[in-house]
Amino acid sequence: MSQHSSHHHPDHLDPEDVSAFRNALSEAGVRRIESNQADPGRPKTRDQSSQRRREAAASHDPTHQMGRSSDGRVTPVRPSEVLEFAVPDLPYRTRSQLKRGQITWEAGLDLHNYTLDQARAELESFLNDARAAKARCVIVVHGKAWGSTADYPVIKSHVNAWLREWPSVLAFCSAIEADGGAGAVYVLLKRKHAADANR
Repeated sequence: MSQHSSHHHPDHLDPEDVSAFRNALSEAGVRRIESNQADPGRPKTRDQSSQRRREAAASHDPTHQMGRSSDGRVTPVRPSEVLEFAVPDLPYRTRSQLKRGQITWEAGLDLHNYTLDQARAELESFLNDARAAKARCVIVVHGKAWGSTADYPVIKSHVNAWLREWPSVLAFCSAIEADGGAGAVYVLLKRKHAADANR
């Protein structure tokens, strides 16, 4: 097999890059969110509470089928496509800062190797945790890999659709190259206020 890195397909991250990025996620963000759980010292407890939360979300949350059109499909996006979305009243300056990677992300989620249903459950749980922890900006690594049964990046395309319908998302956009480029998105979240605690 050729050792020339210049022949890497442009739509695939180098395995070392992915590994380094996952380490950065684990150091910079994921643990911080988990440490806000009642008992971070016992991962099994957290897994069970997380599972219960996901089941509750799936049974009560009308958005758990979000991103699906009437025929069950989403709009395909290209592996290298830059994703961008913002609510209409988001200040231009804030949107611009997000696009440039100037808003520090406080937690991260890596969706590599998840099935579509797992990815949706993980994303919902992660966004709920992030909002509860009052995180303003998080990063979601969706990758750019082609789907095994589709000719487009399935997770990326679905994340693009899901985030547009998630009520606490103010904006999202593809990350700068240092943070994963078109294989990741920064997500700007509404701050959790006492007034919407019952929502």
